Amino acid sequence: MIKTLLREVKEFKKPSILTPFFMILEVLMETIIPFLMASIIDEGVEAGDIGHIYRVGAVMIAAAVIGLFAGLAGGRTGALASAGLAKNLRDGMFHNIQSFSFSNIDKFSTAGLVTRLTTDVTNIQNAYQMILRMFTRAPASMLCAMVMAFSINVRLASIYLIAVIVLGTILIFIMNHATKYFQQAFPKYDDMNASVQENIAGIRVVKAYVREQQETDKFKKASSNIYRIFKKAECNLIYNAPLMQFTVYGCILLISWLGAKMIVSDSLTTGELMSLLTYCMNILMSLMMMSMVFVMVSMSSASAKRISEILTEESDLKNPEHPVYDLEDGSIAFHHVDFAYQKDSREPVLKDINLEISSGETIGIIGGTGSAKTSLVNLISRLYDVTGGEVLVGGRNVKEYDMETLRNQVAVVLQKNVLFSGTILENLRWGDKNATDEECMEACRLACADEFIQRFPNKYDTYIEQGGSNVSGGQKQRLCIARALLKKPKILILDDSTSAVDTATDAQIRKAFLEEIPDTTKLIIAQRISSVQDADRIIVMEEGRINGIGTHEQLLSDNKIYREVYEAQTKGGGDFDENGGEQ
Repeated sequence: MIKTLLREVKEFKKPSILTPFFMILEVLMETIIPFLMASIIDEGVEAGDIGHIYRVGAVMIAAAVIGLFAGLAGGRTGALASAGLAKNLRDGMFHNIQSFSFSNIDKFSTAGLVTRLTTDVTNIQNAYQMILRMFTRAPASMLCAMVMAFSINVRLASIYLIAVIVLGTILIFIMNHATKYFQQAFPKYDDMNASVQENIAGIRVVKAYVREQQETDKFKKASSNIYRIFKKAECNLIYNAPLMQFTVYGCILLISWLGAKMIVSDSLTTGELMSLLTYCMNILMSLMMMSMVFVMVSMSSASAKRISEILTEESDLKNPEHPVYDLEDGSIAFHHVDFAYQKDSREPVLKDINLEISSGETIGIIGGTGSAKTSLVNLISRLYDVTGGEVLVGGRNVKEYDMETLRNQVAVVLQKNVLFSGTILENLRWGDKNATDEECMEACRLACADEFIQRFPNKYDTYIEQGGSNVSGGQKQRLCIARALLKKPKILILDDSTSAVDTATDAQIRKAFLEEIPDTTKLIIAQRISSVQDADRIIVMEEGRINGIGTHEQLLSDNKIYREVYEAQTKGGGDFDENGGEQ
């Protein structure tokens, strides 16, 4: 886990190395100053040697300036290194997420990924900065102060050693107890973020059903869970400060009492006592800093594990060693295909699918909810891998192709239409970033989108709000179809992508496809039989199997499910689920 995170330091190795160096230099200067102060008092003030005071004072000023410079430089390089690590962690996670297959993405919730990219990375950033600065400074300061204290007086310095051992043991016990609560806290952020995300995404439904109070209560519950866990952790950590103060003041009183006796007996000078008191503060404050580092490390350990999970997750789908970069045509073949979303699933989603589709053919696919229509077409562009059998595109197994090449030639308009914030042209050019304005307009004409775009004041420069909230469902679907057409694919898959379009426009779109892209293989998933009845062949899916395949006329005479759905829809509004018997 630690190696995984440190690999992301990359170009920020230099400031990561310089920060401990500057911290140690600052500690050395701070350690020298009390020693020089003792010399000024014992050999300058008490001896009345003003020259010695000036000389040693000049050295003290130089040491203070060097320590100030080292502290400032260490703060700057530490901030640069920690911010750089955070940047690289976010970049690394986001880049790896982009390579995930759908099955990888299914392992992590959206809220969990957002928490990892934000809160967890911030925890690591703060912990890394504290490790570079305080975790270097504190032990170095403690060691130097302890050495100097023992060099002055072993008996008095032993008080520090005993205090450090006792206090360190107590702090370790407190840290261990608090850590388990911090490990429970950060996963709770996922629940809270999920509540926020769900509420904002469905805000229209929330308001339509007047569920604002229930959503507020849900958020309060998630927030209260975090509060309770952090409260338990902090209740353990509150003992840090009083213990430290008790130890510091106890050591000062003990050293002052014993030191005064030793001064009277001439076994200790006044300057040495002052130095010992200063070193006492250095040692115990170093211990306090180390306890703060342990707190931050305890808090960030859970975050480090969660980030490491994303960075080390490998996509289930990988390019072959020698990928094929040319897809000859849009022919598709399924040979004894089985598929399950989970490898240990008892029942596969698709079972023994055998299907041959010629290039340029138009195929309709209908079936009830859960009949695996979408699962079937997802295998064509290799969004998932089959668990049995093989899928061929252009005469080759899809696993032989370079995935980018395959997906560029297989355009999919998904059930859930997604538009991104930006102009209409910017959204269309997701299909082809080099497409001209004329090509974009032509694609929109094929998708019957040009007619409503021309009615907008800014036409193709109209700004689309996030998620396409300022266009209707039907307009969004037509823009997504146009975007797919710009890829000039050999295979076009419409996954229930005209459900929000009126039947007349749906017919116009299908007619345009037939006339303008006859060589493109078209797969149309639909609930309305009118959307697929003109297809070359229609596939009826039932419980992950092909129940029937043929033309509209053939299925009407031979397939009971198809016939019942057709009769229900022509009589008035029945859909596949209501009459096909497939749920």
